[in-house]
Amino acid sequence: MYNIATLNKISPVGLDRLTDQYALTEDMAGSHGVLVRSQDMLSMEFAKDLIAIARAGAGVNNIPVDRCAEEGIVVFNTPGANANAVKELVLAGLFLGSRNIPDAITWSYGLVGNEDAAKAVEKGKSQFAGREIQGKTLGVIGLGAIGVSVANAAEKLGMKVIGNDPYMTLRAAHNLSNTIPVVRTLEELLPNCDYISIHVPAMEKTKGMINADTIALMKTGIIVLNFSRDKLVNDEDMLAALATGKVQKYITDFPNNKLVGKEGVICIPHLGASTEEAEDNCAVMATNQLMDYLENGNITNSVNYPACSLGPVTGTRICVLNKNIPAMLSAITSAVSDLNLNINNLLNKSLGDYACTLLDIDGTVNEADVTAKLNVPGIIKIRIIAK
Repeated sequence: MYNIATLNKISPVGLDRLTDQYALTEDMAGSHGVLVRSQDMLSMEFAKDLIAIARAGAGVNNIPVDRCAEEGIVVFNTPGANANAVKELVLAGLFLGSRNIPDAITWSYGLVGNEDAAKAVEKGKSQFAGREIQGKTLGVIGLGAIGVSVANAAEKLGMKVIGNDPYMTLRAAHNLSNTIPVVRTLEELLPNCDYISIHVPAMEKTKGMINADTIALMKTGIIVLNFSRDKLVNDEDMLAALATGKVQKYITDFPNNKLVGKEGVICIPHLGASTEEAEDNCAVMATNQLMDYLENGNITNSVNYPACSLGPVTGTRICVLNKNIPAMLSAITSAVSDLNLNINNLLNKSLGDYACTLLDIDGTVNEADVTAKLNVPGIIKIRIIAK
């Protein structure tokens, strides 16, 4: 029986995937897996029983990913599961900014009680005149699942689109429209765009990537959209650019005390993935990945360990998480050989400083013997799964 802790409310559509091998709990102690959305886990201490954390969403900045790797806890996310929801809100943001819709609606509320509201509308509407997006150029920074989805949709709406992603994957390249050019640097992208939409993860090298220096490269009157992470944009520099007119509008899904109510800022209360469909998709994907790892040792969409799969377990499988250092694979296979165990299938994959090794073994395996034999520097966690 696997105990699964649920932090935050997880869609029942996802939880329904769990079989009678699983028990849900809100208590982290004794849990083998965790399903989480936005709960802050950065200061949490984890018990030795914890094997995996599955985030029902793409961002994992609420999870201590590096510490989890050191402790042999595989962290999963769900890239692409909420892509359509975010894409639709980004498109809404394009229209909100281009047509001055929020200001116009707010002004219209002021007509309550006006005996000649229709006449006031005809007199006052000109102050909200906007521009059309058709024929304008959108720059998409980051071509993951969401960025590609936004780029393709904007092109279908008649926009010229330029992508930017120096680390573009083969999957993204395959899914991106073949008529959308991709440049490697912001210096190539920013001067040519009427709109910018940001879709990169929050990490040290992307923090504040939209700042006074990068804004200076942009056209005057540009509209900037941020539906990715708040830390990607330097708020002070953005407000200064809005004050001078360098940036016409800043549309963000991340309101804070600096931005709320400021001229030119359109704040949306973090609704990017807030649709029933996205929550269901993320929960299903997170639950499936968590179950496959617990039951089979297979890793899909982990952010701290490599993708590694030998399919369903049919006999006995040894799962080893280890440091990605020289001679580790030979140490693992030698230890198994010393125990007179026959390996009928093996897979070893690495990601950065960490690696995963899966070994399908003939016959039965004594977990204590394997653990004792593999008590060597660099081994982080060993699991035996038998069916």
